[in-house]
Amino acid sequence: MTVIEKAERARGASKVLASLSPEQRAKGLLFMADELEAGRLHILDANQEDLENADKAGITGPMRRRLALSETKIGMMAQALRQIGLLQDNLGKIVQMISRPNGLTIKKVRVPFGAIGVIYESRPNVTADAAGLCIKSGNAVILRGGTEALKTNTAIVAKLRTGLEKAGITPECIQYIDNPDRSEALTMMRLRGLIDVLIPRGGAGLIKATLENASIPVIETGTGNCHIYVDAAADREMARSIAMNAKLSNPAVCNAMETLLVHEGIAEALLPGLAQDLTDKGVEIRGCPRSREIVPYIEPATEEDWQEEYLDLVLAIKVVSGLDEAIEHIATYGTAHSEAIITADPDVAAKFTRAVDAAAVYVNASTRFTDGGEFGFGAEIGISTQKLHARGPMGINELTTYKYVIEGTGQVRQ
Repeated sequence: MTVIEKAERARGASKVLASLSPEQRAKGLLFMADELEAGRLHILDANQEDLENADKAGITGPMRRRLALSETKIGMMAQALRQIGLLQDNLGKIVQMISRPNGLTIKKVRVPFGAIGVIYESRPNVTADAAGLCIKSGNAVILRGGTEALKTNTAIVAKLRTGLEKAGITPECIQYIDNPDRSEALTMMRLRGLIDVLIPRGGAGLIKATLENASIPVIETGTGNCHIYVDAAADREMARSIAMNAKLSNPAVCNAMETLLVHEGIAEALLPGLAQDLTDKGVEIRGCPRSREIVPYIEPATEEDWQEEYLDLVLAIKVVSGLDEAIEHIATYGTAHSEAIITADPDVAAKFTRAVDAAAVYVNASTRFTDGGEFGFGAEIGISTQKLHARGPMGINELTTYKYVIEGTGQVRQ
């Protein structure tokens, strides 16, 4: 079946899905979760094939780690579906009501987009998360994962569709583009009238290609060149703990710290111990000349290092003269994803949060919290770094739009 035929089926199914009750959609998610767990051995077998093919193709590092599944990870995927199912269903909710002098009542009502396309790379959990969020928000979904996860994603989608069918919901609500040819992705990007919005989730190359080729609306989920700035007034132990967490808890994700900015007034006290702790954990550190004076074994940083989303055990460090230089560095090299400051000075923190332009700005906390689950959304379909429609982790509310319902008693315009 071609991508156009699958999009047509999803489009038709979306109208059925939107008419279902909140209880019916929630039931669908519960059955999807049950089928995912029941089919875990089949999914793991498919994943093992993908991993073997990845090894033959020379795929290593973060991409391979994100590809690998386990029974625990599948259980977490199922649990995420159940949590999404328990979220408040906001379809049909009146978000604003206006009473006009002429007697008209104008209601702004939340409605689904219709059919959502998602193009993503490597991480099979995105398959379940995206499908669950779309079903909950009343949208059909057309999924196109990376070639490296083809067998795994196909197995996951089969179980999710079975769950929907058992719940009495048409499985055509979930479509998967299993043709690895890139032309299929390009066709998907241009299906105006069939796909209402397209969400790319992956590296800079995928996002750039989608923005350049799509003729349908795109929600940009950007790369994460995330910074933590340690102010002169920072608690050193807090700074160490947050930096270690932001770099090490999962270096292969977009909310991991990639650059550490350190005020010159605290650099000599903080950097030797922190650099040693990071190095002991396998982190390769690249730094500016001043940071290398303080910690001589740090490798020299290049201009490219300040721009890089490593997604690996690599960290850039720069010593800055103060808050203004830190803000300027973030403005120059940041990707508007997640930025943090460590400080005990509330005035400094307030200036940082006002001046830094990002989807998530933290004070005395790790950037690793930029996540739909951590924000209470159940899961996320991506983290938007743009400013129109949605910004930050996107849950079910961000997968809806609205329409105006106007009620009158026979009014005509003069």
